[in-house]
Amino acid sequence: MLKMFSPAPPIERLPENRIDSEYKKLRFQVFMGIFIGYAAYYLIRKNFSLAIPYLTEQGFSKGELGLALSAISIAYGISKFVMGTVSDRSNARYFLAAGLILSAVINLAMGLIPFFTSSIAIMFVMLFLNGWVQGMGWPPSGRTLVHWFSVSERGGKTAIWNVAHNVGGGLMAPLAIMGVSVVSTYFGAAYVGYEGIFILPALVAIVVAVVAFLLMRDTPQSVGLPPIEEYRNDYPSKSKKTFETELTTKEILFKYVLNNKWVWAIAIANVFVYFVRYGVLDWAPTYLSEEKGFNMEESSIAYFLYEWAGIPGTLLCGYISDKVFKGRRGPAGVVFMAGVLVAVVVYWLNPAGNPMIDNLALIAIGFLIYGPVMLIGLQALDFVPKKAAGTAAGLTGLFGYLGGAVMANALLGYIVQYASWDAGFMLLTGSCVLATVLFAITWNVRGQEVVKH
Repeated sequence: MLKMFSPAPPIERLPENRIDSEYKKLRFQVFMGIFIGYAAYYLIRKNFSLAIPYLTEQGFSKGELGLALSAISIAYGISKFVMGTVSDRSNARYFLAAGLILSAVINLAMGLIPFFTSSIAIMFVMLFLNGWVQGMGWPPSGRTLVHWFSVSERGGKTAIWNVAHNVGGGLMAPLAIMGVSVVSTYFGAAYVGYEGIFILPALVAIVVAVVAFLLMRDTPQSVGLPPIEEYRNDYPSKSKKTFETELTTKEILFKYVLNNKWVWAIAIANVFVYFVRYGVLDWAPTYLSEEKGFNMEESSIAYFLYEWAGIPGTLLCGYISDKVFKGRRGPAGVVFMAGVLVAVVVYWLNPAGNPMIDNLALIAIGFLIYGPVMLIGLQALDFVPKKAAGTAAGLTGLFGYLGGAVMANALLGYIVQYASWDAGFMLLTGSCVLATVLFAITWNVRGQEVVKH
């Protein structure tokens, strides 16, 4: 079993006349594998947010449910770092599929067995377990990106891949509502109905996990192809060394990641980016229903729009960082976070009764916030050798989720409950400002130029 998860060993190189055609075919194939695989992770990561209004009707408070919801972020933040370190020395194909199936099983249990949603403590444990296995999604995807796509093309490719969580997160809401309808109609005698929020997305995720496994491969060398730098004649820092030697965990951690000031800068920035991202996203259904008079269907549509607006926004951000700022990610982060600040203020101060403005503000936040989310992940890949990519991304994720997302779930829930929504939005606007400042610190840094092997 352990050998199955080890990096796939290199095999005999294919004849030269087959390399180009095989590379083109497999690059597209593995990209589609990590795209749909990672999108499916988002079908079953944040569906609990849509269940919160139903659970409040059963007597749970917003503070309690926010605390339970924070379990995902606590576990995911730790797991993304731990699993990042493990994934750097694992087979991405098995790693990604295994995590997705385990997450689906946990969601099915929460939907099918009432015991698992009977108390805050039990929900916290289940959501913690879900967050932990969710940490098996990003690292193998990052490992795949750095092995199959070279430095000069990675910005654009990472931006395209990064919209996978917008696709999955956006589809989750209508899929969950469909699940509620099915459960209410056909199983109303046994279930309340909200259980469908967990059941249907989980079933779809299992199917996608199988498809992703069939599409993915570990490294080019494992299928008889040369390293990507050799194939594209695209070497980092104009060096023709390929850096294909596997690094030890000690080297990854202490030589390339924990001793890297730029990785630390973007890790801290991620705290504030994720606080805004999840502070708006996770509480949108509750905020819109309580403060703006939206019903559940309208809130789900707004949730969908927020997620899918991130698709063109992420692509534009990746393009700007590559073409306008010539590989510098900091300036693009400053521009996009400044825009998020304006949109959050509009979303906050718009009086109830103007749903069009609320939706437009949410669309603007979604359009803008996922660019900085993508940039931090991309910078993590750029700032270290590719054999340490998962660990660097894991460290930024640890800060983003353990700091930003946990605050967005637990802290924001209690602040809103005991103070007001206004107090919560003051924290969100302050986070926008701090994230903008930290991106500005990396203004002149091009990632591949700071990697020292």
